[in-house]
Amino acid sequence: MQTCTFFSVLNRQNQLGERLVSIAFHSPKAYHGRSYRALAPRQKMLKMDEATYRVEYQKILDKLNPRKVFADLGEDAILLCWEPPGKFCHRRLVAEWLEKHLEVSVPEMLEPGLFDDL
Repeated sequence: MQTCTFFSVLNRQNQLGERLVSIAFHSPKAYHGRSYRALAPRQKMLKMDEATYRVEYQKILDKLNPRKVFADLGEDAILLCWEPPGKFCHRRLVAEWLEKHLEVSVPEMLEPGLFDDL
């Protein structure tokens, strides 16, 4: 399993297929892959500061079973949302949660140079 931003994979959707899973509140119009709404933040959270967001998002994770989530997503899933690598993003909170509870590695999928101008 990996995490990534939509912008890294939109032009490779056909190649990556069912591995792609949006965990965002909403996905780009050009995205036509799977979604896993249980991991999506709530709309009101999108304007919260990071500390408050972390607390509220943890409440979402606390209601979920990490083994079931991992099984639902698949071990080769690529979890997608909006923020570029290095910026605060809930996909990394999900990755840390899965790593902690399941002792798996969930790295960020990076493409060299893709976000150099951000």
